[in-house]
Amino acid sequence: MTDMDLETAGVADVQAAMTDGGTTSADLVAGYLARIDALDRRGPAVHAIRCLAPDATDQAGARDAERRAGQARGPLHGVPVLVKDNIDVAGLPTTAGALALEHSMPDRDAALVTRLREAGAVVLGKTNLTELANFMAEQMPSGYSSLGGQVLNPYDVSLTPCGSSSGSGAAAALGLATVTVGTETDGSILCPSDAQSLVGLKPTLGLVSGEGILPIASSQDCAGPMCRTVSDAAALLGALTGEDYASALRPGALDGTRLAVPPAPEDLDPADRELYEAALGVLRDLGAVTVEVPPLPETDETPVLHHEFARDLDAYLARLPEGAPVRTMAELVAWNEAHAGVALKYGQAHLVTALAVDHRAEEAAYRANRARDLAVAGEHGIDATLSAADAVAVVTPSWHGAGVAARAGYPSLIVPAGYRRSGRRPFGVAFLGPARSEALLLAIGFGYEQAASARRPVSEVNPSVLR
Repeated sequence: MTDMDLETAGVADVQAAMTDGGTTSADLVAGYLARIDALDRRGPAVHAIRCLAPDATDQAGARDAERRAGQARGPLHGVPVLVKDNIDVAGLPTTAGALALEHSMPDRDAALVTRLREAGAVVLGKTNLTELANFMAEQMPSGYSSLGGQVLNPYDVSLTPCGSSSGSGAAAALGLATVTVGTETDGSILCPSDAQSLVGLKPTLGLVSGEGILPIASSQDCAGPMCRTVSDAAALLGALTGEDYASALRPGALDGTRLAVPPAPEDLDPADRELYEAALGVLRDLGAVTVEVPPLPETDETPVLHHEFARDLDAYLARLPEGAPVRTMAELVAWNEAHAGVALKYGQAHLVTALAVDHRAEEAAYRANRARDLAVAGEHGIDATLSAADAVAVVTPSWHGAGVAARAGYPSLIVPAGYRRSGRRPFGVAFLGPARSEALLLAIGFGYEQAASARRPVSEVNPSVLR
């Protein structure tokens, strides 16, 4: 087992240690498994992990052998990664936290998992999540699923872990893997990253393949990095896409950069407002020009998501191999009703609504709603705001603005920006950009991160949870 500090060790740290012989991928896997046992299964029992890959040690051994033969594949070679449990990993069930899907076993990896393996990453296991990516019931708490239980926020177990990628967030925050992958339809990467002091990146729609991901709506579903640093997020995004983002992380990226700043929400907590103003001050100190702009326009995406949900879920379930427990959303709803005592603590209102959609009769309304969402969020929202301000990105407090970026299909990045004075609740600052602006957002986030040095590990902010 490695003697590295796995709570904070990043991609470059573990890569350097493996390169110089100070540790191995097998050592890292053993170390993370020990942390999972101590912190997820026992101790504070945060329930971040849904299941572990039984071949993780074998994967690591194969990567170590390749390294000894001079065949390291890149920055993620031998690096343990956890993925959210709505992403297919061959040999592991994809449940999305639903009891009905407990034994739903895909016969092949999701496209993004194939990318990770090609990059040399070790798939350590899968993370817990809000059931069906938080599109099952209105009142379901973030991080709860009937199969996986309740994910706890290690920074403060009385606080929400936020968003459906809550398990990926808790796992990254506690150092249960070097990096983790989450998914977002609206806020489910940015919100848990904000709540658990992480760097979260929701990419441009389609930049990371959605093939093999149990869906909500193909018009907005995205997978992306949830990490402890911007450089880790860049390395992971590079593995997921085959593109180079690390080279964008350079000093001075903010000097002369114009950033659009909409008004902070009126209900923003005063303690968060103080942190946000401090973050804007850091950006200005780095040479950025902040331009006040009107609020970003909002629309209600729910009708679009309901229209796509049954259609897209049925297409995913139909591709499962023989013996799959359910084949349609209708079968899933019926199974839940038949097992309501264990499966429906909070109901399944979104499933029922989605199942009642008459796709043929409502197609025109759906297309009009989707066109409206896309235009208002994109052309008349982020695009128009950036153009009017002659800016390259929009800055928002916390995860406000995530919905606009999600509806537009544009990237968004959140970076830790500190903690409230009382209670030490984490707070992040978010950057939204136009399509395919991931490199720019990462450069901005990196510049801010390096100057602010705001992030602190769980062991410093909430040491009692580890005691």
